Amino acid sequence: MPESTRRREAGRGERVVPGVWRLRLPLPWPGVPHCNAWAIAAGDGVVLVDCGMHAPGSLAQLERALDQVNLRLEHVRLLSCTHAHVDHYGGAADVIDRAGCELWMHPNHQHATRTADDPERALERRLEIARQSGVPEGPLREWAERRRAQPTGFGRFVEPERALVDGVTAETDLGTWHVIETPGHAPSHVCLHQPEHRMLISGDHLLGRVSLYFDYGYTPDPVGEFLSSLDRVEALDVRLCLSGHGKPFTDVPGHIQANRGLVAERLAAAAAALDGAPRSAFDIVPQVHPDFAVENAPWFLSETLVYLTHLEATGRARREPGEPERWIAV
Repeated sequence: MPESTRRREAGRGERVVPGVWRLRLPLPWPGVPHCNAWAIAAGDGVVLVDCGMHAPGSLAQLERALDQVNLRLEHVRLLSCTHAHVDHYGGAADVIDRAGCELWMHPNHQHATRTADDPERALERRLEIARQSGVPEGPLREWAERRRAQPTGFGRFVEPERALVDGVTAETDLGTWHVIETPGHAPSHVCLHQPEHRMLISGDHLLGRVSLYFDYGYTPDPVGEFLSSLDRVEALDVRLCLSGHGKPFTDVPGHIQANRGLVAERLAAAAAALDGAPRSAFDIVPQVHPDFAVENAPWFLSETLVYLTHLEATGRARREPGEPERWIAV
């Protein structure tokens, strides 16, 4: 739907359970119209988990959502980000400047925060990966021009004051929340677990609608990491999942199985695409994603590359250097 006719979201707040509020924040992306931040009662204030992106009016949308549940930015005592992607961390500087709170986040945040530091260098890195993957130069130039015309969604880079790693906890009125490292979707990804209430703030690790995305090129095997993270979450016996997009949900085991199933399906498609002569990752994308569209090409290419990398890590594929790089079954 064209941007001019697409219905625009507005910040909305609602209570999920006593002491936990969902703050639904608008995003400018077709197909991903909003993200969630979560406010958890903590003494005379709240712990805020995730904060949306930085864009004109974004802080006002967060304030609007908070106001609907009788909260203000000044109530935020701590900002914890589940990962460093722009829709979860981009507005952190805005929140910190207003609330005067600390930021906690996983230390492996360079996959995203380098965009805030040097957007052009980060874009050139993505362009080089695309060229090595066989993307034609014409479409690549067009995408780069569109990308340069878009804001990054990051405000000022803020270094976390505490690393969200296994063993770290946050105290709230609902009890202690435990950090669970869950890399895969992003190297910096964590979930927050409240065992007595059997609640999980899952970021983008588990979503109400199964949707996969992986950062490529920062860790050896993002798919393998994601599958291991699913195992960790499965062992927690969670009853209520508060995710980074969409509504809260309760069928956590079903969602875990659905994610495993989709990963297996797309790995099988990538493996089948290698049955023959060596092929570039760009050539393989339509077989992994039959719904391939130009506007989603960077997303689909990144995902295809991590499947090929996992096949390589598990001894089922091999990459052949060249211009472009090609892949072949083992």
